[in-house]
Amino acid sequence: MELNLDAVGFRAEPFTVNWTDKDAILYALGVGAGQADPADDLSLTTENTAGVAQQVLPTFGIVLAQSGLLRRIPLGEFDRAKLLHADQRIEMTAAIPPEGAALVEARLEGIHDKRSGALVVISTSASHAETGEQLWRSRLGYFIRGAGGFGGPPDPMSGWSEPDTEPDTVVTTPTRPDQALLYRLSGDRNPLHSDPAFAARAGFDRPILHGLCTYGVVHRALVGELCKGEVSRFHTMYARFSRPVHPGERLRTETWADDVGVRFRTKDETGRTVLDQGRFDFR
Repeated sequence: MELNLDAVGFRAEPFTVNWTDKDAILYALGVGAGQADPADDLSLTTENTAGVAQQVLPTFGIVLAQSGLLRRIPLGEFDRAKLLHADQRIEMTAAIPPEGAALVEARLEGIHDKRSGALVVISTSASHAETGEQLWRSRLGYFIRGAGGFGGPPDPMSGWSEPDTEPDTVVTTPTRPDQALLYRLSGDRNPLHSDPAFAARAGFDRPILHGLCTYGVVHRALVGELCKGEVSRFHTMYARFSRPVHPGERLRTETWADDVGVRFRTKDETGRTVLDQGRFDFR
């Protein structure tokens, strides 16, 4: 296992991603839209409901921009079973249309030494393929277990402070036992989330939920709770993935309000934190 430290600063060749209204709906279903009641979230799950305009969840942009991303950046050699999503940020600059195409640019921002592993940071930016209007920006971290100890720089501090009061709101969100099997149809076919043997090789007793699925489930719940379902009110979201979630677990998200949005933390049904240092900000 040897990472290509000289690749820091590398810019991938811009690439185009395309999607249809069906793709946007499939993603919404994959993060639990309509799960509790099919009459809920119709703006996310249908394109032909009378008087309801289709909306696209902003986190769908992350899935689009990260399609095949690792193949486009010369990171070096590593075991894919050791790769975990470490953190994720998304910032919206315009609404994603129900169907269309976007030009995506990606840059390897850094490879940080975490001793027990390496933190790889990649940024992406997506613009409407026809108009050039910027749609979203994202920044993600991948943690590669066992790839640390090379003496590189540590990862930067987040600036997040631990809340010292009771949460202002608590949002409880279920996940389905087959959630990962549905979510993977949006593009992430990593067998860690479907193949028991592969999951065992990675050190898990059974397949785990995609980190971005957990992220999307919480995002959808917070858009519903804090933005009243209006995706245009959403601006940015960030969270660290601190513990894996198994499909079927119930999630509990605690939020603390401030002037521009909320800080949040998500726990599993045993009380262990699965998303940490969260921020969800409005326009």
